[in-house]
Amino acid sequence: MRKDTPISYDEVQKQIKELNLEDVGRASIREIKRLIDNVEEATGDKYVRMEMGIPGLPAAEIGVEGEIEALRSGVAATYPDIDGIKPLKNEIARFVKLFMNTDVSPRACIPTVGSMQGSFAAFLTTSRMYPGKETILFLDPGFPVHKQQCRVLGIPHDSFDVYNYRGEKLREKLESHLKNGNVAGLLYSNPNNPSWICFTEKELKIIGELATKYNVTVMEDLAYFGMDFRQDFSKPGVPPYQPSVSQYTDNYILFISSSKLFSYAGQRVGMMIISDKLFETRAEGLCRYYNSDMFGRAMVFGTVYALSAGTCHSAQYALLAMLKAANEGKFNFWEPVKEYGEKAKIMKKMFTDNGFKIVYDKDEDLPLADGFFFTISYPGMSGVELIEKFVYYGISAISLAITGSERTEGLRACVSLVSRDQFPDLEYRLKKFHEHYPVG
Repeated sequence: MRKDTPISYDEVQKQIKELNLEDVGRASIREIKRLIDNVEEATGDKYVRMEMGIPGLPAAEIGVEGEIEALRSGVAATYPDIDGIKPLKNEIARFVKLFMNTDVSPRACIPTVGSMQGSFAAFLTTSRMYPGKETILFLDPGFPVHKQQCRVLGIPHDSFDVYNYRGEKLREKLESHLKNGNVAGLLYSNPNNPSWICFTEKELKIIGELATKYNVTVMEDLAYFGMDFRQDFSKPGVPPYQPSVSQYTDNYILFISSSKLFSYAGQRVGMMIISDKLFETRAEGLCRYYNSDMFGRAMVFGTVYALSAGTCHSAQYALLAMLKAANEGKFNFWEPVKEYGEKAKIMKKMFTDNGFKIVYDKDEDLPLADGFFFTISYPGMSGVELIEKFVYYGISAISLAITGSERTEGLRACVSLVSRDQFPDLEYRLKKFHEHYPVG
């Protein structure tokens, strides 16, 4: 390891030892964050931070004002309904129709304590519907904490990296898992965290058809709703719409987050949208744990009630204000978040100009969109080695190895917290890295 690095070699070593990190390259996202926090505090040097998927934009003002008004009206003193306040449920259903062209009834639209609570509740409930059919299948790469949720719950899970099975190849691979009869539900994110691949309509149709054939619930994580910046999804009621499996099956649960879409991460409010058919589905297995065999009732009055007894009252009014304004065409949520795509384009070029490769680079035969995340590798190094070295160069990211990716040579980089005035630092550090580790 070179010691003439942009960040003090000795200080980085000291902080690694103090945190008892035996293997920096395999550390969790939160461990990497803590290490970087400590090094920054000790040295005064600012890292180019790409490890955390945190919004880098101000919270939507219309949400802030809506929440303040609700607090002043006294909502903090009362419990909200477990399944959400009625006006918000109405606006969620309206939003899904206007921006996804999907019809759902308000009763099946449930605010959650972030999408994370939504996925936790969905794993728990779907895996209890049919005895012997309890496995959750992940179409990887994916958000590592989703698998952690399954481990915490004791739910069996399986996965495969979809990148080698794009297009029609997906059908045979997915069916090979579903035909075993043990899969209760499958989950993927679209656009994808960490790779930023986006499923095509052909692929969504395949997923939907197989979900119907094998009675499997598709859990579609839309944390980065509308952020495939190759198309404009910002106009209510006007195509193109956010692509979704909901066009191809009735067996679905959608998770929509306010964290990235509205930069409203701190208040932990998201949306879980259950298809009307699934909401009304009756499964005897649910009676082992709930007072009803109807999926929707078990979800709301069983799982969600037990988890949190509802979602923050005032935050629901913030979400209501943002959705209502978007639905009425008064608030273009898409315009500010385009900054992520513009930064990604610049940053990716800095990396490739200095010997790096983009790991996930195509959607079938189309170049990948620029967005919230991108993936990088460096010739001759594993992802674990690359992270270990990056720490000394003032750059942070996470290994694709912890996301279920088969491309363990790669890293996930998030653009959100990198300000444009850090671009010169990033470029300098990448050039120094390339100088220290020349390619070929």
